[in-house]
Amino acid sequence: MSIGTEINRLLNYALQQGLLEEADRYYAANRLLALLHLDEYVPEAVAEELPYAQPVLDKLLDYAVQTGLIEDTVNERDLFDTALMDCVTPRPSEVIRCFDADYAQSPQKATEHYYQFSQATNYIRPDRIAKNLVWQADTEYGKLDVTINLSKPEKDPRDIAKAKQVKSSSYPRCLLCRENEGFAGHAVHPARQTHRLIPLQLAGRPWYLQYSPYTYYNEHCIVLNEQHVPMKVSRTTFENILDFLDYLPHYFLGSNADLPIVGGSILSHDHYQGGHYEFAMAKATVEKEYSFKGFPEVKAGRIKWPMSALRLRSANRAQLLDLAEKILAKWRAYSDASVEVLAESAGEPHNTITPIGRRRRGDYEFDLVMRNNRTTKEHPLGLFHPHAEVHHIKKENIGLIEVMGLAVLPGRLRTEMAELGSLLVQGVEDISNNERLALHADWYRELRRKYPQVQQAEVKAVLQKEIGQVFATVLAHAGVFKRDEQGLAAFDRFVAAVNK
Repeated sequence: MSIGTEINRLLNYALQQGLLEEADRYYAANRLLALLHLDEYVPEAVAEELPYAQPVLDKLLDYAVQTGLIEDTVNERDLFDTALMDCVTPRPSEVIRCFDADYAQSPQKATEHYYQFSQATNYIRPDRIAKNLVWQADTEYGKLDVTINLSKPEKDPRDIAKAKQVKSSSYPRCLLCRENEGFAGHAVHPARQTHRLIPLQLAGRPWYLQYSPYTYYNEHCIVLNEQHVPMKVSRTTFENILDFLDYLPHYFLGSNADLPIVGGSILSHDHYQGGHYEFAMAKATVEKEYSFKGFPEVKAGRIKWPMSALRLRSANRAQLLDLAEKILAKWRAYSDASVEVLAESAGEPHNTITPIGRRRRGDYEFDLVMRNNRTTKEHPLGLFHPHAEVHHIKKENIGLIEVMGLAVLPGRLRTEMAELGSLLVQGVEDISNNERLALHADWYRELRRKYPQVQQAEVKAVLQKEIGQVFATVLAHAGVFKRDEQGLAAFDRFVAAVNK
C-alpha cells in the first residue's frame, strides 16, 4: 500500500463531495500528514469516484495500526478515522453558510444537501447503516416498519478495559450537548470532529438541528436545546414544534414523553426527533370525530392506531396551540380506575403525552398520544409497556419512533430468526429445551400451529410478517385505552372531560 496514494484518494473524494475546494488541497494534506506522522506530500492524479469514504479510510486505518499509531480495536479505529475525516471537513461556519444559501432556494434542498454532507463526512456511517435488516409488515394498522439494529459494532474487550481508565468528566455533559461539535472523543465518548450543527430559533430561543448518526429513516434529525435542561412536555413544546414546521414544512417533528418508562433514552437534555419520512401512524385514518368547545377551527378525532391518540388539525395556529395545551393539562391530572389509568400514586405523576407534529396541505396537524408509566406487581416494567409475553421480541421502552410505527429491535434477533426459521422448516415441534431459543418457545409453538408445512423459500417472509404482528401487539400493550368496547368508551369519557 502506498500511503501517499491513499492520502490523494481521500483528498480526491473530499473534492468530489464538495467538502474541499482545490485551494484547500495542501492545507488538508498537511493536516493529514501531521495526524499520520508523515513528512511530505506529493500530489497524484486519482481517477475514481467513490460514493463513501470508508474504503479509503480503512486503508489509512490499516497503516495507522501497522505503524503503531493506534491499536486495532473498533473504538480506536472509529476515533482515528473521524480525526482523518475532520482534516477534509469544512468548519461549522462554512456549513451554516451553505445551508442558508440552499435554504434561500428551498427548505427541502437545504436539508437534502445537509443530509448528504453528513454522510459524505462519515458522521453518518452509511456502510454500517446498510447492515440493519429493514422491512415492512402488513397489519390492521397499515404497513409497520421494522428494523433489526446491526449498525452498532460490538465492544472490544480492549476498548472496555480502556474505558475503565478514563477520568470522569462532565464535558460534554451528554451526547446531545452543543459542545459535542468538534469533540475528539475518547474511550467512553464517540468522536464528533465531523459533527456540524445548524442553528434554529424556536419560540424565541436558540436550538440546533443535526442528524442522528444512527439514522433509522430518511433524514432522521434531532433538534436539541442549546441548554442542557431536562425533557419537559408543555405549551412551549407545542410552540417549538409549530415554529419548526414553519421553518421546515416538509419535515415532521415529535417529542419523546418526559417521564421514565414511556420516555426516550435521554431525558436529561430537551430534544426532539424528526425527518423527511411518513410513518404508518401519519397514514392512520380518523375513525371517530370529536368537537371541542371554543375551538371551532380545529378538526379533531381519534385515529385508528393501537396506541391512544387524538389528532388535531387546523390552519389556525393559536387555536391548535391552546387546545393542545388544554388536552395536556387535563390528561396530566386525569384518572379512570375502570381502565387502570391513574394520574399519580404515592406522589409520583404517571400521565404525559408523546406529541408529533406535521404539515398537511397547508394545515398544521398534531397527533397527541396519551402515555402512562404506572408499574404493577404483575407488570413491574410498566403496565402500559410491552408485557412479558412479547419480551422475546421487544422489551425496551416504547419511545417516539416506536409510537409512530417503527420497531427498533435488538441485533440478537438476526441469528435467532435464522435458527427459528430452520427449525420451522424441519418441523421441530418444541424448542423449550433449546437454551438459546427457549425465550421464543411459546411463540414458536403458535408459529408451528399456523404454518405446519412452511418451506425454506417462504420462512423468512413468514417470520418477518409475524414479527410485525408482535410489534402491533407491543403497541397495543402501550395503549392506555384499549381498542375494545370498554377502552373506547373510556377514550370518549376523557374527551368529554376535556370539554367540561
